[in-house]
Amino acid sequence: DMQLVESGGGSVQTGGSLRLSCVASGFTKYSFSDYCMAWFRRPLGKEREGVAYVETDGRTIYEDSAKGRFTTSKGNAKNTLYLQMTNLKAEDTAMYYCAQCWIARTSVVRRPGGFGTWGQGTQVTVS
Repeated sequence: DMQLVESGGGSVQTGGSLRLSCVASGFTKYSFSDYCMAWFRRPLGKEREGVAYVETDGRTIYEDSAKGRFTTSKGNAKNTLYLQMTNLKAEDTAMYYCAQCWIARTSVVRRPGGFGTWGQGTQVTVS
């Protein structure tokens, strides 16, 4: 089975930076590069929301909350998805999850239902 494992979360002061990583494994027919990926987050007591997405060709899409501050990228050689977060704000505090599209070689659908494999999450706290 495919598996995603996030790391890199932690506590940081307002204005600080963090880099999240998500290592993918368990590929059979298709490889990591064949899947679109995404970062979502769930603030405490709120709904899960999209943050950033990466198409199979490397094109990136950001939700308004992330534009200008977050950068996501895929390291296909290492089967790793990254999220570089800068100028962090208190409202960025959440559990962050990486996710993989349901089907290989398809485009991003900007909602949780478009993703079939999820990591366990990594907590980011900004104060």
